[in-house]
Amino acid sequence: MTVSGRTPGRCGCRPTRRPSRPVSGPLAPARATGRPASRKWWRKHRRDIGAGYLFIAPAIIGFLVLVGYPIIFSGYHAFTDWNGLTAATWTGWHNFTYLFTQDPTFWPSLWATLLFTLISVPATLIVGLGLAMLLNRALAGVRWFRTIFFLPVVLPAVAVLTLWKYLYDPQYGLANQALTALHLPTSLWLGSTQMALPSIVIIGLWGCGATMMIFLAGLQTVPAELHEAARIDGAGPIRAFFTITLPMITPILLLQIVLQINQAFQTFTPIQLLTNGGPENTTNLLMYKIYFDGFQNFSKFPQLGYATAEVWVLFILVLIVTALTLRTSSLWVYADNTQD
Repeated sequence: MTVSGRTPGRCGCRPTRRPSRPVSGPLAPARATGRPASRKWWRKHRRDIGAGYLFIAPAIIGFLVLVGYPIIFSGYHAFTDWNGLTAATWTGWHNFTYLFTQDPTFWPSLWATLLFTLISVPATLIVGLGLAMLLNRALAGVRWFRTIFFLPVVLPAVAVLTLWKYLYDPQYGLANQALTALHLPTSLWLGSTQMALPSIVIIGLWGCGATMMIFLAGLQTVPAELHEAARIDGAGPIRAFFTITLPMITPILLLQIVLQINQAFQTFTPIQLLTNGGPENTTNLLMYKIYFDGFQNFSKFPQLGYATAEVWVLFILVLIVTALTLRTSSLWVYADNTQD
């Protein structure tokens, strides 16, 4: 017999619903008391979590002390008049306003930095890649040549630059003696407004061993089968380089471009030891200008607040150039997205 169209159970009464099994574990729903159901899981793994935080604590503390605090500290003092000895005086945007509108050396320094970057970065990449191509061969003694070309990287920078200073000497330097022997016109090198900046670039090319080694590692990852197939199809060395080798190492090339851009914008040691920003501010790069305004400008010594503002301008400039490089990398960087 049915009531209201419902089907009764065997005993003629309504069927009862079997209660479901409660879910246990960290994914169990919270109880009515509002306590998190995963509290038992946290108690069980509390010791492991504490050990993990203990292991990463030195890195976190080091980052906060050596990176985080200096960023906040410099960000504040960029808006102050501060000499490093007395209390800083808040001046707002005065440092940046003076830098962009009244400082007579800022725009020439910015132009010299951009020009140096435009010359040194492509030149270093070309020379480094060329050396890597020459040394990426199974020849007798190739390891010795790799060591010789990499040696300038590990030599002391002060000793190397002192040697180059004597090489560039207008009267007794080896550079002019070699030009005289070849019946070519000599140069003032570091004392010439036209040759001072290229002379610094040449010194950088002499020490491009690190760039060579990174390119060499990238070249050794290119499959040999691709070159063999290209030779069978009749492709010459130049065509194989531009159609196989270069596209395959574009991720390494992107890395090198970013590294070289950052290094070019932060060039300081050659300027400090060889030219002091001269002649006529042609080598007064931004890094050296920051040092000069902060520590060597005796007419207004010291200007650490103003120099800190210049640091932030340089940081933003490097950030913009690097971001644009990475943003446009998808147009020319080869990425193998195939999955096994």
